[in-house]
Amino acid sequence: MASTKQLARLCLLFAVLLPVVLGECGYQSCNPTKPDRLNVHIVPHTHDDVGWLKTVDQYFYGANNSIQHAGVQYIIDSVVAELDKDPKRRFIYVEMAFFDRWWRQQNDAMKEKVKGYVNDGRLEFINGGWSMNDEACTHYNSIIDQMTLGHRFLKDTFGKCGVPRIAWHIDPFGHSREQASLFAQMGFDGFYFARLDNDDRHKRINESRMEALWRGDPSLGGVADLFFGALFGNLYTPPPDFCFDQGCDDQPIQDDPKLFDYNVDERVDQFIKWVTLQSLAFRTNHIMLTMGSDFQYENANAWYKNLDKLMKYVNAKEESTNVYTLYSTPSCYTYNLNKANQTWTTKEEDFFPYADSPHSNWGGYFVSRVAFKANERRSNNLLQVCKQLETLAGSQTSKDPEAEVETLREFMGVSQHHDSITGTAKQHVNNDYTKRLHIGNGRCQKLVGLALGQLMAKNQSISGPKTEFCNYLNISICPATETVDSFTVIVYNPIAKGVSTYVQVPVNGASYHVMGPDGSTVPNQVQAVSDAIARVRRDRGSAKNSLFFLATMPPLGYSTYQVTTAKQALWRVSPEHLSKNTKAVPASPNSDTTISTDKMSVTFDSTGLLKSISNTDWNVTVNVKQSFYWYNASKGDLASGQASGAYIFRPNSSTPFPLFDGKSVQGKVVNGSEVIEFHQAFQPWLNQIVCLHKTKHHVDFEWVVGPIPFSDGLGREIITRFDTDIDSKDTFYTDANGRQMMKRIRDHREDYPYNNIEPVAGNYYPVNSRIFIKDSDKQFMIMTDRSEGGSSLQSGSVELMIHRRLLHDDSKGVGEPLNETDQFGDGLMAVGRHRVLITRAAEGAKVHRLSGEEIYMAPWVFFSTQTTDWTKKYNPMKSFIAKNLPDNVHLLTMELWSETEILFRLEHMFAIDEDPVDSQNVTVSLKGLFPMLNITGIDELTLSANQELSSATRLQWHTKDGDTPTRFSPPPVTGPSYDVVLSAMQIRTFKATFTRT
Repeated sequence: MASTKQLARLCLLFAVLLPVVLGECGYQSCNPTKPDRLNVHIVPHTHDDVGWLKTVDQYFYGANNSIQHAGVQYIIDSVVAELDKDPKRRFIYVEMAFFDRWWRQQNDAMKEKVKGYVNDGRLEFINGGWSMNDEACTHYNSIIDQMTLGHRFLKDTFGKCGVPRIAWHIDPFGHSREQASLFAQMGFDGFYFARLDNDDRHKRINESRMEALWRGDPSLGGVADLFFGALFGNLYTPPPDFCFDQGCDDQPIQDDPKLFDYNVDERVDQFIKWVTLQSLAFRTNHIMLTMGSDFQYENANAWYKNLDKLMKYVNAKEESTNVYTLYSTPSCYTYNLNKANQTWTTKEEDFFPYADSPHSNWGGYFVSRVAFKANERRSNNLLQVCKQLETLAGSQTSKDPEAEVETLREFMGVSQHHDSITGTAKQHVNNDYTKRLHIGNGRCQKLVGLALGQLMAKNQSISGPKTEFCNYLNISICPATETVDSFTVIVYNPIAKGVSTYVQVPVNGASYHVMGPDGSTVPNQVQAVSDAIARVRRDRGSAKNSLFFLATMPPLGYSTYQVTTAKQALWRVSPEHLSKNTKAVPASPNSDTTISTDKMSVTFDSTGLLKSISNTDWNVTVNVKQSFYWYNASKGDLASGQASGAYIFRPNSSTPFPLFDGKSVQGKVVNGSEVIEFHQAFQPWLNQIVCLHKTKHHVDFEWVVGPIPFSDGLGREIITRFDTDIDSKDTFYTDANGRQMMKRIRDHREDYPYNNIEPVAGNYYPVNSRIFIKDSDKQFMIMTDRSEGGSSLQSGSVELMIHRRLLHDDSKGVGEPLNETDQFGDGLMAVGRHRVLITRAAEGAKVHRLSGEEIYMAPWVFFSTQTTDWTKKYNPMKSFIAKNLPDNVHLLTMELWSETEILFRLEHMFAIDEDPVDSQNVTVSLKGLFPMLNITGIDELTLSANQELSSATRLQWHTKDGDTPTRFSPPPVTGPSYDVVLSAMQIRTFKATFTRT
């Protein structure tokens, strides 16, 4: 029998020779804590921006280090090597846009090793989206898509151990309640962030309320509740003097007593003081230290070697200090908090706006890089079209390898990053983001053309028409229509309800005939390209005119319209069926001018400024003045050196300067049969077209701004302001990520006393898709086509910032002023649209909910110069859904998951008690809903589609109102009817197996 010493030696030998036995991932893999100690959870991490000072490629490869030393591939290489040395070590990783790249470059042996680390909890994925998305400028559709993309990669690669349990937004600049709700619906147990208002932070620290339960959505109730924690220190960095990265100057742990610089006792004492201080802000005997920062751990050995020593010597004194350290993750930290016997406080509203010091309000990024924000929103529109048509027609890569959706899906994921959609990256990085979207759009357009062509053909032997896409229709550029006498307009509707929209096509003819899908003549008008658009277009494009007509599309389907010049059409149609060229005429300088349709009426005063808007169908009139103004951007003053910049909005004065000269805006009227316009010129660089459409209950305000002048050395932040007679007092409403509506009260904060030092910037909120004011009778709403910033600074007033050009950096990291010179070098020109809606107050929700859906999921317009035998070869109109979905239901997602699986999301669009009818529960049957797709089975998933809903569990937290969150247990969806019941604001996610019919 071997002696005890021999057995010990054998065990040691096997421990050296054999790999660590893999444990089980999840909370079981957490390193043990001690109940009678202050447990300090050491969380090694890196924060890897998916583009910021360098492009995403430069960051991954470590290129262009003259700007910033950072190489993500080396970080992951280095960390993986260090995790191998000790099974107690931990590391978290967040951004899948980077990890996916790294993973694809590894050999099988390395992949198996990393899977082992994931399985036993050494390497844990936190958050897990393609990027760490912003929360102010992002639309909920894009948030869900980018999280689904990252979570699918993790689930496919690592199985159940690749399912993140914690949301981690340590760098976004303010936090949205809708984001918390989405995270809760994705199955997260907690949500940690670093940036919250300076006053809020101080109050929470003093009251030990840095962690609490966030009520994510009052419509969803406990299902949307989410535990949150705000980090204690300087953002997400280590405690002062304890950064061991190669880029840091802090002293290492020098533990050889023979050395003159031995510092163990000094460093341990310093560490104990810090963690003791931090513990006072928290309610349990657990605190978390974020040991890492931007692009750290390129030399992970330096980090782990010093952390091992620090923990060793701190723990050696635990009897006297009562402090115990352990390697941990945010998940393990959260799990220990959950086991503590605590009753947690709750929070109702959001964390906007965010100010990190008294004069530093982070509201500038709501608007920075307005053109990119519009590009991103439009790209999301195309992405949804692309995914739908691939689902309906199948993959198109056999016809063209570049006809695919994945490129745009990934580049849209990158665009949600909190330095991308925010406009806070360097100019060369923003150029890179734009290029990526352009490439992704091009590939999706190829897919759309091939897929819809296949679906249009009357039999399989017919090839689809050659299609062309015009990416600059908003400035009247379209080569496909400018030089030909006949063409086909194809309009695809991605909404599962029938819609109509006015199509505007650049042309050179003076008169046209438009034939609808049923062969009838469609009324249309032709008018000259406006001076404003010609100014933006410069020497690009040749179209002299614009053709307008109303296109009507079936639900989830398309319509085609045959357009021919009058000369070509006269042989088969009578002259009254041709359009007439409508001219612009000057408005009267001595009296009011009114433009009107059967639905709406808009009046301008003798100077050309807006005077009133009436909705004649609903008998509602709002007296309203609209004009443009500019805030002089601060470059710093005696009160603070803080300048306005890409992140910060800080005007020099609370009173903006008018951009109306007080005399005339040189109004012109275009009184057409389909579209009626009033043209205004406020400045040589600022125009607006106010537009009524014959069949619509809204007024469109199309603005053209830029190049913003700067030769006088002043930064300018341009706003449009509507001053109405609505008695809104100090209350207004803005949306959260295009979904929930948030009540805002001027000069007020929910959680702490408001300090009114910056009265304008302190009241600016993100406006992702809409802002409105109301009184007991009327509601005045503005719908946006991109993310903007806005406020109501006095009763009845609404303002939105639409463009900014700044000459100073705001010292928040990007290192350059927001001065976009555009391709012509003289400054960015922005074209955008506000849709104004006025209703009775009781009907406001229905109007803005349906309008919001139609704007962000707008019909997609493209063209074919092929017209011969069109109706013989192709179906001129077709729907791919059996019936309209109810008004309150939105087909949020329809994408091909595999050759035999589809991912669906159905969304209830209305909040509880918003509308007496549309806020009610609704049932949709999936059986036979999509005639081309025979559903054979269905599984319900969590929102990001990485867990079966039936098996997804979340930690329960105790509050004064009881335990939460509530388990999401909707009525099951089973065959043969596959009925889906939706209640207010619910999104239900399904993976369905199918066969093609």
